[in-house]
Amino acid sequence: MGEKGRPIHLGAGVMPASFKVLHDPVKNYETIIADFGECAIGRVAPIDLGFWWIILLCAYTKSTGDTSLAELPKCQRGIRLILTLCLSEAFDTFPTLLCADGCCMIDRRMGVYEYPIEIQALFFMALRCALYLLKNDDEGKECADRISKRLHALSYHMRSFFWLDIKQLNDIYRYKTEEYSHTAVNKFNVMPDSLPDWVFDFMPTRGGYFIGNVSPARMDFRWFCLSNCIAILSSLATPEQA
Repeated sequence: MGEKGRPIHLGAGVMPASFKVLHDPVKNYETIIADFGECAIGRVAPIDLGFWWIILLCAYTKSTGDTSLAELPKCQRGIRLILTLCLSEAFDTFPTLLCADGCCMIDRRMGVYEYPIEIQALFFMALRCALYLLKNDDEGKECADRISKRLHALSYHMRSFFWLDIKQLNDIYRYKTEEYSHTAVNKFNVMPDSLPDWVFDFMPTRGGYFIGNVSPARMDFRWFCLSNCIAILSSLATPEQA
């Protein structure tokens, strides 16, 4: 952390979370002020801004056919730095990203800590976009190999544990708790009593959705439109799920 708690991004400068335009009526002059999280709710810099940067760069490149911007050395370096930060080794055993509370730019209450679906869906989409954007040089190949391995693990994890349909809901209702060993069915030790009453009425008989959060002994069963749409657009959801 730098001065005033400002995060330092691997020596490359951190991307602002947002911008504010200050207008001087006397000089008729405008100044852009970058916010690095000091103005964010709870003063937490959102983690998803780096993902949106990669996604928007990919969207521009594919829609215009102009690869010159993405192939700039500073853009290639920016992609690699963001992914190096996200793909670095940690104590976590899951392929999902562990996040602080208030880590994503969404207009709702806090309580999105640990593994919120918004971040995981954007993470998956950003990884796929990065594969499209990275140049086929030594540095790009090394990063692409790490991305491919993470995409495989992340897609399996999300489709297996975040996806909820009527069959999975009934299975959770019958879960045993405190199971030990790799053969455990209730891998996250979810308590069946934690199932909210409304989810049984909300769940359709055909289809399902990616729930809000999955972590040890905690599942957020709320449905969020943006993250489920991103899961479909990025092919995180299987064709059947989509």
